[in-house]
Amino acid sequence: MNPYGRTKLFLEEIARDIQKAEPDWSIILLRYFNPVGAHGSGKIGEDPKGIPNNLMPYIQQVAVGRLPELNVYGHDYPTKDGSAVRDYIHVMDLADGHIAAVRKLFSSENIGCIAYNLGTGSGTSVLEMVAAFEKASGKKIPIKLCPRRPGDATAVYASTEKAQKELGWKAKYGIAEMCKDQWKWASNNPWGYQSKP
Repeated sequence: MNPYGRTKLFLEEIARDIQKAEPDWSIILLRYFNPVGAHGSGKIGEDPKGIPNNLMPYIQQVAVGRLPELNVYGHDYPTKDGSAVRDYIHVMDLADGHIAAVRKLFSSENIGCIAYNLGTGSGTSVLEMVAAFEKASGKKIPIKLCPRRPGDATAVYASTEKAQKELGWKAKYGIAEMCKDQWKWASNNPWGYQSKP
């Protein structure tokens, strides 16, 4: 649907071509679905430079006062609340997915080049994520409803059955835990890894 998605597809095709040319290679491709959250200790989290391109760090920066409001792009989608739906995955679940993939690489022969989706398998709307973060943080997140962005899909979420069956991996955390851990990081580190400017 957009250049970002096409780029990811072409990179997968390059990996498949490499494996065909070098059959001894074993390649596992991991398709991430919207990583969010932070380490449960509150000591490791995401600190993007400038205005964040992803929802959760944007919400976080509004909650701590670094940004005045959250721009919600698209409020007329055919979803239950009009906002786009995405599959958000806790970063710790994503880390476990990597471990499961490495285990498969070292315990299986003739893998070839294989892809796995790492997501929860269910969708959460932008406004549902905002409400979950408000609940976790106790902060009201001011929003500004904006037009849709070109190339954005109505709903994108993972089919995770293959990862469950072949990697023995399944996401454990829901949006409540994602928001709780993100808020712990944000409240402990309101300016990220830098001192307040």
